[in-house]
Amino acid sequence: MLGKREVLYVGKARDLRKRLSQYAHYSGSAHSKTAVMLSHVQRVETILTTTEKEALILEASLIKKHRPRYNVILRDDKNYPLIKVTVKDDWPRLHVTRRRLRDGNRYFGPYTSSSALRASLHLLFSLFPLRRCRTMTKRGRPCLNFQMKRCLAPCCDLVSREEYQTMVDEVLLILEGKSRQVVHRLQEKMRAAADRLAFEEAALYRDQINGLGKTLERQTVVAEHQLDQDIFGLARKNASVGIALLFVRAGMVSGAQTFFISDPLGEDDRILRETLFQYYSEQRQPPRELLLPIMPEDGDLVLERLRDLRQGAVDLHVPQRGKRMQLMQMAADNARQIFAEQSRKEQSWQTLARSLEKFLKLRNRPDTIECLDISNLAGKQPVGSLVCFVRGEKEPSRFRHYRIRQKDEPDDYAMMHEVLERRMETGLAKDNLPDLLLLDGGKGQLNIAVNILARFDLLNRIDLVSIAKEKQEEGEKLFRPGRKNPILLPGHSPALLYLMRIRDESHRFGITFHRKLRNKATLRSRLDALEGIGEKRKTLLLKKLGSYKRIMEATVDELSAVPGIGRKTAESVYRQLHGGQEGSQ
Repeated sequence: MLGKREVLYVGKARDLRKRLSQYAHYSGSAHSKTAVMLSHVQRVETILTTTEKEALILEASLIKKHRPRYNVILRDDKNYPLIKVTVKDDWPRLHVTRRRLRDGNRYFGPYTSSSALRASLHLLFSLFPLRRCRTMTKRGRPCLNFQMKRCLAPCCDLVSREEYQTMVDEVLLILEGKSRQVVHRLQEKMRAAADRLAFEEAALYRDQINGLGKTLERQTVVAEHQLDQDIFGLARKNASVGIALLFVRAGMVSGAQTFFISDPLGEDDRILRETLFQYYSEQRQPPRELLLPIMPEDGDLVLERLRDLRQGAVDLHVPQRGKRMQLMQMAADNARQIFAEQSRKEQSWQTLARSLEKFLKLRNRPDTIECLDISNLAGKQPVGSLVCFVRGEKEPSRFRHYRIRQKDEPDDYAMMHEVLERRMETGLAKDNLPDLLLLDGGKGQLNIAVNILARFDLLNRIDLVSIAKEKQEEGEKLFRPGRKNPILLPGHSPALLYLMRIRDESHRFGITFHRKLRNKATLRSRLDALEGIGEKRKTLLLKKLGSYKRIMEATVDELSAVPGIGRKTAESVYRQLHGGQEGSQ
């Protein structure tokens, strides 16, 4: 255990005595990861399960919960966005989601590139104007999207169900990778419209064909079948492992993802098993087929678990020849490329770290840098935002927001004092303090930090720097404790640009949360404060009367006519809105 009851490693074993004896009599290098882990172990806890499958599932859930430092941890374990087509609705629509539900609708993706997702949606919305509203309700007149030719207004019965469904079918074909079939259909419709002398309609089909043609040029077909596949490549270099994942959807590569794992415990088959169990879940289900470099440890149990997640057939293949082997080679090449990229990143960081140490006269190597910023508007909704960068890269898992408790008037120094005090207390308890603390501000903020760190006896452990944006011609000024004059670095200095990037990220992170709090407070209307009016009745009033202004103008009789609002409630609402006046007519 490290720090306070930290879980070091989670593993399963059919024979616990045999597994533990391997660790107890470990005779490898004293500098290996296994030896270092064993030197920190204080206690071993066991959980018995009735089946080996339950043990595998429990192992995966405990790894995700505790994120032990000696297990394989996929740093980028977020769910990538999908395009959802609500085919179960009478009038289907397209929208983005990160959860794949078993609701009978169609899901396409994942899209690892947000720009690729936006480009796909922009194309589909421009060529096929399906409805965009979340709920389908009948309207007296169409909304602005209809006027802009971005919707066919099914809510006003301005399009037939057959015509709308045809458009949905064409969208599904495009998302399935069958764009050429759609192009052939559109070409036939264009010729038919031209024969009827309906040239405007023919021009519309022509534009759709041109748009789809540009998409087809960018699509790379890698398989003749229409299966969805995930292809895993694995490569080793010394003690590190690189894993590359290619997404093939309907025979075309739709995206890729890579993971770098430094010095993992276990052989390749165990690492692959842990990767599969971490990567796939009920929210991110496996596709129909997985191509793997080797069969994972406990392959039968892994396959059973993947089929449970998908609630359907899943096949695991270790290709030896043919087209599947070519795909495996592509994934393996991507896995090997990870090490070249990692090497370039490491060299770049070493150069940057030396620059920071030299120019700022740091005591410590700034591998971990945190930046604190305070956001508020006249003291209202004050928020402290803390961002963390590790060896030149963002570490979002260590980003934090702090709601200021003590102040509700503009006092940046007092707010920074509170947040810094809370951060140092937590950092000492969890042993996760930064090497360098960057503050958004000048000498005043720096002095506050010096006092706080002195109280916790951390001045020799954490370097302090504040960055202040001065007049445009003067540029950025850096302040260090014990130094009267600021440090002025050239505007193109990589060290300065890196610190500015961290400061800007802290500002963005804080402003986003501050705006969220401010909007929540601003958007509360008098309806939210009414006794006897909850969310449901408020919705009924707004839906029937249209606006807050119209509710204010309504009489008691008009209020009581709203479905779900009785006479007694209407009188109560009127009194609260108008200070006890009678409003019946």
